[in-house]
Amino acid sequence: MLERGFSKPTERIEKLRQVIIDAVPQVESERAVLITQSYKETEGQPTIIRRAKAVEKIFNELPITIRDNELVVGSITVNPRSTEICPEFSYDWVEKEFHTMHNRMADPFEISEKVQHELHDAFLYWDGKTTSALADSYMEPDTKACISNGVFTVGNYFYGGVGHVNVDYGKILKKGFRGILEETITALNALDEDNPSSIKKKQFYNAVIISYNAAIRFAHRYADKARELALKTSCPTRKAELEQIAANCDRVPEFGARNFWEACQSFWFIQIMVQIESNGHSISPGRFDQYMYPYLKDDPIDRVKAQELVDCIWVKLNDINKTRDEVSAQAFAGYAVFQNLCVGGQDEEGKDATNEVSYMCMEAVAHVRLPAPSFSVRVHQNSPMEFLYRACEVSRLGYGVPAFYNDEVIILALVSRGVALKDARDYSIIGCVEPQAGHRTEGWHDAAFFNIAKVLEITLNNGRCKGKQLGPKTGELEELDSMEKILAAYQKQMEYFVRHLAKADNAVDYAHMERAPLPFMSAMVDDCIKRGKSCQEGGAIYNFTGPQAFGIADAGDSLYAIQKNVFEDKRITLKELRDALEANFGYSDAAAPICTPSISEATLDEAQIYEAVKKILSSTGSIDIATLESHLKQGAGTSCGCKSQSDPSKYATIHNILKNTDSFGNDLEEVDEFAYRCGKIYCNEVDKYMNPRGGQFQAGIYPVSANVLFGKDVAALPDGRLATEPLADGVSPRQGNDVNGPTAASNSVAKLDHAQASNGTLYNQKFTPAAVSGEQGLKNFVSIIKSFFDKKGSHVQFNVVDKQTLINAQEHPEDNQDLIVRVAGYSAHFVTLAKEVQDDIINRTEHDM
Repeated sequence: MLERGFSKPTERIEKLRQVIIDAVPQVESERAVLITQSYKETEGQPTIIRRAKAVEKIFNELPITIRDNELVVGSITVNPRSTEICPEFSYDWVEKEFHTMHNRMADPFEISEKVQHELHDAFLYWDGKTTSALADSYMEPDTKACISNGVFTVGNYFYGGVGHVNVDYGKILKKGFRGILEETITALNALDEDNPSSIKKKQFYNAVIISYNAAIRFAHRYADKARELALKTSCPTRKAELEQIAANCDRVPEFGARNFWEACQSFWFIQIMVQIESNGHSISPGRFDQYMYPYLKDDPIDRVKAQELVDCIWVKLNDINKTRDEVSAQAFAGYAVFQNLCVGGQDEEGKDATNEVSYMCMEAVAHVRLPAPSFSVRVHQNSPMEFLYRACEVSRLGYGVPAFYNDEVIILALVSRGVALKDARDYSIIGCVEPQAGHRTEGWHDAAFFNIAKVLEITLNNGRCKGKQLGPKTGELEELDSMEKILAAYQKQMEYFVRHLAKADNAVDYAHMERAPLPFMSAMVDDCIKRGKSCQEGGAIYNFTGPQAFGIADAGDSLYAIQKNVFEDKRITLKELRDALEANFGYSDAAAPICTPSISEATLDEAQIYEAVKKILSSTGSIDIATLESHLKQGAGTSCGCKSQSDPSKYATIHNILKNTDSFGNDLEEVDEFAYRCGKIYCNEVDKYMNPRGGQFQAGIYPVSANVLFGKDVAALPDGRLATEPLADGVSPRQGNDVNGPTAASNSVAKLDHAQASNGTLYNQKFTPAAVSGEQGLKNFVSIIKSFFDKKGSHVQFNVVDKQTLINAQEHPEDNQDLIVRVAGYSAHFVTLAKEVQDDIINRTEHDM
């Protein structure tokens, strides 16, 4: 039997899980108040010392919470699944949303009046002192114009901490924080006082010492709290648990772990302390099975109890949350924090590294049934078949995990970027899909969203955006009378906008270097202690900046549609195409036709009524006859501003031709070549740039859910896509266009240069549950993955859910609170997503085998 199934979770895990499900995310103010007090007390001191003393104050005074039934303790917030605010990065957007954050479209949070008042008082200090303020002052007007017009955004690190790191958990499990302190003191004592660099190095070492002494006290506060609760409980079993928790927190992470429970507790303290220091997301546990297995292997602990401890960590990873501004919340919809935990793969010698903990993590997914962590498996030529079958069994559960990564592509991609082979073999996944050499890298993954489809739109308009000159003049569309001229113009526009992307990213990079160095986190990244500088100052061995693109398929399909229908078959002229694009093919937006005649002059057909109904429902969620009539009467009369209102059917004909042109995702070489070239042009431009930490830019192609948000900024395209509609996600074909089956779709995707896009590529596929059911379905599932990886695909992930289930959940969210889906490089509860993101997932092609 290939199908093993999964055991049932313990009653404890069910109770802890329910706390997360029932939680109402709230904004808390303690961290903001404490860091503000600390900064007021340390005016005039070196920045890195101020950062260390701020962390010290937070570790010493942040409220301590141990929740019922917990075996692994430590919480950033008093309330479950809630968030603190970090005003040193940005704050003004929070105050603007005090009265709207609770009911906004994506990721709402409650903010009490008391918290609003405390945050307002704290924010008064930060005017002009944040990283975002400094970054903004470094940006040129032309760069800001690119951002404001939807070509790219660096809002991720502009508004918040960088995160996107994997620290050396294994080192702390082995040596404890005392080991970090000893290493730092040794380096401090060895400084050459006559070397001018010793001035700043000494400040870094002192900051590490301050931070780690405070971190040890933070753990001891939990030990004291556990003892206090043990004295109060009347339950002998819980009393014993709390006493053991106290003993664990007395021991770790100050010293090395001696058993599996201590290792689990030490891991969790590291996880939340890194998060507390900086509000960056994607603090990724990395290769959990590799550093945890030594503590399980020699521990006589009952394996059911050990599994329960792993399950407890799984629940705790869902407790960490983060709020973002309203626009960013739509791009990261689903309360995503992107803590990527990875299992499988190879060791430094290239041998298979799968172990018992690898499989325990898969069991934890089945037990906990929550969106976090972003669970990943590494696959290589010698991965055990049992491992692959088990991973696919997990995927069939329908929680959108695991994501599958191809060692054969990723390791060589990292080596090509200058990573040593043994370090590349030890790669882990950060955030969504970003590979990096674990605990040796400051990767600045997810540094920007870059809208490739928007660049194509601007190209077709001679550098104009919304009527204003934004990019260079590269020729009106009618003048670009060959595909070579169109591609040349596209290349010039890409050069311009990627250059400004690099300038924007580097402005933000400098701001974090100068105002937000992170001594606590940096001391767990090689070689910051050896070099005597933080990650933000270039202390890591490997330094990258990784902006990611989306809209590859849209741009590729659009260029092929021009080649096929304008230059080859001559069914459309360039002027006709331009007019149709400007008129959005006769639609006023993505849903409603522009050229609707007066309701008194024509009888509306069923399709027009449906489109009006759909538009109202998508914006309000409800409808009444008066609203419908009002929408149908909009644009009454014969004048609607269309260039060809005398012959509106002409746009429909052009639209039909373009929509029925072959598309990326069907294993058609001449079509796929255009998507390849669009990706290649972007990656080549990104490769040209360096960052302030001495590292190189490297491209990624993945969207989070920005393909939906930034699709709103893109006008109609020559592939027949209407204005404002979502773009294709990641390297996936456009929703519904991959009509030749899953193998043809994956063959198209595999043709892209995944190795050059070394910051990660993201490929979504969706299967019906029936398609992968039974032993034969499981075998077919594994075959799909292996075939894709044999053709040099880098990453693939799956939603195993049928379309009707998603539609039912959208209509009846109260009955589908547990439904989890894969959005992009993360999973989320479907009912928490904005409707437009839900629609994007519903509309993805549904494959059968």
